[in-house]
Amino acid sequence: MDADLTAAYERCRELHRRHGRTYYLATRLLPAWKRRHVHALYGFTRYADEIVDRTEELPPAERAAQLEEWSARFVAGLHGEPVDDPLLPAVLHTIAVFDLDRGDFASFLRSMAMDLTVRSYPTYDDLLDYMEGSAAVIGTMMLPILGSSDPAAAREPARQLGFAFQLTNFIRDVVEDLDRGRTYLPDEDLARFDVTREDLLAARAAGRTTPRLRELIEYEVTRAQAHYEAAAPGIPLLAPASQACMRTAYALYGGILDEVAAQDFDVFTRRALVPRRRRMAVAARALFTPAGAPVRIPGPALRPALGRVW
Repeated sequence: MDADLTAAYERCRELHRRHGRTYYLATRLLPAWKRRHVHALYGFTRYADEIVDRTEELPPAERAAQLEEWSARFVAGLHGEPVDDPLLPAVLHTIAVFDLDRGDFASFLRSMAMDLTVRSYPTYDDLLDYMEGSAAVIGTMMLPILGSSDPAAAREPARQLGFAFQLTNFIRDVVEDLDRGRTYLPDEDLARFDVTREDLLAARAAGRTTPRLRELIEYEVTRAQAHYEAAAPGIPLLAPASQACMRTAYALYGGILDEVAAQDFDVFTRRALVPRRRRMAVAARALFTPAGAPVRIPGPALRPALGRVW
């Protein structure tokens, strides 16, 4: 690779190392030649997210213009035009190497643009429409890089894992999202437990939860578990060299749900984190797990009364 492309991959790796600790740890279990491509996808998604979320001092219209301009550079690069950008050469190279679906990237950028104007979601179907671009397509982007003995069968579990990871983030980050003026817990779920947005804001301000908020968060944990359950069959279908990575990511993101449950579903007093010692133990265990072994669904036991909640 030429110096500019090498530098772009390194820029993506540094973004991944700095901002995606859990996923970065899991990625280190991949063969070295695959890692840079995962870093490239992370760098692409992270940079778009930073345009949306890390420039909050700018008005939405200006942030939208920045995102549109960067997206246009990306599309120009897809058409073979020279790209002057610190990280886009890496993702463009990765797309070319694996012939990734360009539509997945268009869907992702559409969801990023939604974050500039959409502050809440009336139903879970509405949220799923957003997560289709912000999460499910990440799974399908990753699948060719990870490799699979049966890509067609692994595709839907990969999408479900994207949903599971993002919903886990939404559960953990309720307070941070409120700080940005957004609520990713659907309005219909709030109504189910007689919770209002004002209740969420009051809990954020007070730094403590309420019984109704605990019930709401428990419900969302159960919803996320259902996605993890749907994703679980896909991991044994991955290429053997990729399974330790995804077993680790699956267990560590799912471990956030375990921590939320251990806090009695209180996400307002403190942020749920998987301790470093446990992260390292999970990674070590994944390395010695035989290829093809099933994975454990995270969190408390699924409650039959809730059934399939998406």
